[in-house]
Amino acid sequence: MYQELQKGWIEIITGPMFAGKSEELIRRIRTLSYARQKIIAFKPAIDNRYDKSAIASHDGEKYEAYAIKEAKNILDFVKPDTQVVAIDEVQFFSNDVIEICEHLADSGIRVILAGLDTDFRGEPFGPMPELLARAEFVTKLSAACTVCGCAATRTQRLIDKKPANYNDPIILVGAKESYEARCRKHHIVPNKPTDSDK
Repeated sequence: MYQELQKGWIEIITGPMFAGKSEELIRRIRTLSYARQKIIAFKPAIDNRYDKSAIASHDGEKYEAYAIKEAKNILDFVKPDTQVVAIDEVQFFSNDVIEICEHLADSGIRVILAGLDTDFRGEPFGPMPELLARAEFVTKLSAACTVCGCAATRTQRLIDKKPANYNDPIILVGAKESYEARCRKHHIVPNKPTDSDK
């Protein structure tokens, strides 16, 4: 993946919480920084769990980043010599981030994104479905289910140690106090409508 075949593309690191997405993003950034690539990193300002101005993994790895409120702010920081743009927690941005990533890639910039592909309900999260469809490269990570230890592909939200209701707000920034990784079998969403209800 580090052999440059062309100038500009989109690559995505995705999966549930606790799968190592931010850790993998930081690893890729550091690998590219050794090659003296001009890198700029971003994160949504709403995500201040571990650090206000750095991409941070649950394990404590960090990389300095601009904390921005809107995706359009990315363009204020990109310079003519920028070679790589990295964005963590991309699911928290509006759909504006899609065209911005396309613009950057079309301009010859390597765009590396990390984020949840589904929300706590197990449904596609924000701009991620469209970004996944447009990306040249996708890495889907899994975690370990906290119930059975099998491959976890879902994020379980817990409120007072019980599964969150389907109708709860989509966005609730949190970590181990509010979320667990779960496999399909052990992912529970009370009051989730069935296909016949839709």
